[in-house]
Amino acid sequence: MDNRTRNIVIGVVAVAVIALVVWLVASNGDDTEDSTTTSTVTEETTTTAAEETTTTEAMTTTTEDVGALPDLGGETVTVGVENAYLPFNYILAGETEGQGWDYDAWRDICERLNCVPEFVEAGWPAVIDQVAQGELDTAADGISITDDRKEIVDYSDAYMVVTQKFIKQLGDDRFNSADDVINSDAIVATQVGTTNFELAASLVGEDRIQAFDQFGLAIQALIAGDVDVVIIDDAAGLGYIGENADQIETIDDPLQSDPLGFIFPKGSELVGPVNVAIAAMVEDGTMDELGIKWFGPDFTVTYDDLDG
Repeated sequence: MDNRTRNIVIGVVAVAVIALVVWLVASNGDDTEDSTTTSTVTEETTTTAAEETTTTEAMTTTTEDVGALPDLGGETVTVGVENAYLPFNYILAGETEGQGWDYDAWRDICERLNCVPEFVEAGWPAVIDQVAQGELDTAADGISITDDRKEIVDYSDAYMVVTQKFIKQLGDDRFNSADDVINSDAIVATQVGTTNFELAASLVGEDRIQAFDQFGLAIQALIAGDVDVVIIDDAAGLGYIGENADQIETIDDPLQSDPLGFIFPKGSELVGPVNVAIAAMVEDGTMDELGIKWFGPDFTVTYDDLDG
């Protein structure tokens, strides 16, 4: 895929992400359910390779709640980030300051709420337990909303929806659809502790999964021919496709839509104010701007640009 084509693909993804963000936060109704469905108040049909599921999802905070924003009085909020998850959070090689969607979003949230974000590098999936135990006030890192995680942490309203897909070697004629992968003996690579792993297990069984500590290692295994496909969120997959466009490609069939939310310790008083800030960011177009900046064609950072 040449640069022009890749930019067009990324631009299309950006528009889809932005549209989903606006739809999510403008909606209202019941609480978000789990990672197998999209978070909306209207009935949304999510098609997976295994079945078609219809569910009613919701945002608890709407634009009607946006008025006088809560004032946190200059409170410092510790935000867990992996710093290795494009385009959400990363550190460029030779630099020390983190960048990405998470950084911009939390700086904007704290500007609205009168707080100070303190970004703390934390590994995946340990960051979830760190938040659950109160070691961190919150975590970003593109965390899918699931019922299992709700047992130990609280979530903000969903701020984005991503779609899980398979990535294969470029030109691999064995797999032209998701069903081709599922109905074969293909080995599926993914990252431990993710909804990608959970989905892979439900589709092909754990005996056909090879799990890695980082998605980058899974992609390397795919390129080397040690696995047949990788299952990953489309947003995160952009960085890997851009870096290795002459070696890997996406199978277009969507597998599952995952709403993403910030996580907090159970009972955290930050959840309500953050939800109001998220709704305000949609109301005034800030979410649109962040989507264009970090998921649009002008974002050209790849994993080759990071240390390690």
